Parts: sequence; structure tokens; C-alpha cells
Amino acid sequence: MRLATYNVEWFDDLFSDRGELLIDEHWSGRRDITRADQAEALGMVFTAMDADAVMIIEAPDTGTRRDTRRALRNFASAFDLRTREVLVGFVNDTHQEIALLYDPDKMRVQHVPGRSDRAPRFDGAFRIDLDFDDTEDVVAFSKPPLEVELTTAGGRVLRLIGAHLKSKAPHGAKGEDQIMRTSIANRRKQLTEAMWLRRRVDALLEQGESVIVMGDLNDGPGLDEYEALFGHSSVEILLGEGDGALYDPHAAQALRGKLRPHPSTARFYIAPEKRYLQALLDYVMVSRDLREVAREWRIWHPFEDAHCWQAPELCAALLTASDHFPVTLDLAV
Repeated sequence: MRLATYNVEWFDDLFSDRGELLIDEHWSGRRDITRADQAEALGMVFTAMDADAVMIIEAPDTGTRRDTRRALRNFASAFDLRTREVLVGFVNDTHQEIALLYDPDKMRVQHVPGRSDRAPRFDGAFRIDLDFDDTEDVVAFSKPPLEVELTTAGGRVLRLIGAHLKSKAPHGAKGEDQIMRTSIANRRKQLTEAMWLRRRVDALLEQGESVIVMGDLNDGPGLDEYEALFGHSSVEILLGEGDGALYDPHAAQALRGKLRPHPSTARFYIAPEKRYLQALLDYVMVSRDLREVAREWRIWHPFEDAHCWQAPELCAALLTASDHFPVTLDLAV
């Protein structure tokens, strides 16, 4: 079984209110890329991945007139994808949903939001004194994670959690002081979201579940100077320690040291500096029991993955489709 996580930038812009895929020459949400170019590039990437299920981060919106399921079913139909059914959990007001696009012939899935004494349901509120200043932080997810019970054709049950943690970028802030305050506030919220998610993982592990956390965590060890204020990254919080530790080989590689080469899953253009920034933001973390059946993690990076590099059309499609690249995991289940 192949599982994937993929953050698709401005996916919602490719659909009408009726969920029709807009393959035309109007601009997409991506810079200098038409809707036809982005849609066709995504079709090529999804076809090449050939995953049994894709956790889509920044999936098309669900609202008063728009529907994530309808849009993604139309997308799958347009490119004859076998991942043709859609699961959505708690919707949000950011126009960026989290959705699982999956092959119903290979699995049964359902949204199973859970809670415990230490972790409320993901559509609730989480209370914690994050920095020990005797002030309680109250946090709600702007994009509640999607908690999935997946049953394979062979009867194996997996618990998937699709997540899109708070961005640390100081969007809208001006001036050094405001940028610093906003960055620290965003970091605080992101770490709280990670703690909440980790507590839910702990509860599932205590119940004997096989757990996979996948998505865009907007973070990685050593990515910015504000990490030192809190002592660790949200990725380290989610990975955990001891018998309950989760594992992702790309995260493990990044944790070995700042001066070592790191893999990357995203590529952003920095206009003032006229260059591209690469970062490791997307992960597929598995519980200890699944490491025995994990066969291969792969970042579909057009420049770093040899198979992608040897397929020029796929390289171009990956660069056109999104500013993130898919991450896949093959499991022998």
C-alpha cells in the first residue's frame, strides 16, 4: 500500500462553485501559471505517484456553495485516477481543507475524531501554559486535523492523522518589532498545536493502535532563530521519545545536525533576494510497530530524487503543480 501526503498550493482556485475543474487559460493562484497548466501538472503528478490514498493539504474549500468532495471527485474523474473517493473531517474557514483522496477498492475509511483526558477533540480548544508564565494559553486549530480509521483489504487497521500546523511566517507584520512579536506568537501557537496532536497520538498508542501522522507541519529542526526560545521544534514534539516515538527518516536526517545536508519537500521564491528557499516541511511519521512493514519513504523532489530527475516532463509538472512536493510511504500491509 502506498500512502502520500501532498500540499497543493491554491488547489481551490482550480474549481468553480459547482466543483467543475477549470482547465482554461485564466491565471491560477500560482504566479505566472494558468489554471490549465496547474491542473494538467497535478494530473500528471497524481498519476505518477499512483498512491492508494493521498492526504491532501490545502484541498479545495467546503462552504455555503463549494464542496471539497465534489471538487476532488471531479478532479479524479478528469484524470481517470483510481483514488476517486473523498473523506473530509472538520471543515474550516480558511479555504484550505484537509481531505483524503483514496481508492475504495483498496480500503475502507471513516472519520473517527477522538478525545482523551489530556487532549480534546480537534474541533475543540486546548488549554496549556506553554512557557510556564502562569498564563494559560487557549488554542484552537485553524485547520483541525483529519483523524482517519483506515481498514485495508486484508483487515489491517491503521489510524491516520492528516495535519497542517500553524505557519510561523509573520504574514502582514511590518517593522522588526512587529515581525518579532508575530513570529513568536505564531511559534507559540504552532508548538501548542503540536503538543495537542502528540497527546492524541499518545492516547491512540496506549490503545494499541498503529498510528501515522502525515501532512505539512510548517516546521523542521533548526529552521529559524525563534526555536531556541522554546527549546525544540514542533517536529521534535510530534516525534516523541522512547517506546512511543514516531519515525520519519527525513526528520531523523535533519535532526543529525544543522551543517549536514537535509532533504527538502518545499521550494519558495524569495523575491527580494531573487533566489529560491528550500525547506523540509512535509512528513509521514509512523509508530514503532509500522517500521517493520515500512518499505520506502520518498520525496518526489524534481531535483533531488533520481527517478524524477530522469523524467523531464514529471520534473516540470512537479514545479508547476505546487510549491510543495509529495511525500510517499510504501507499506507491506
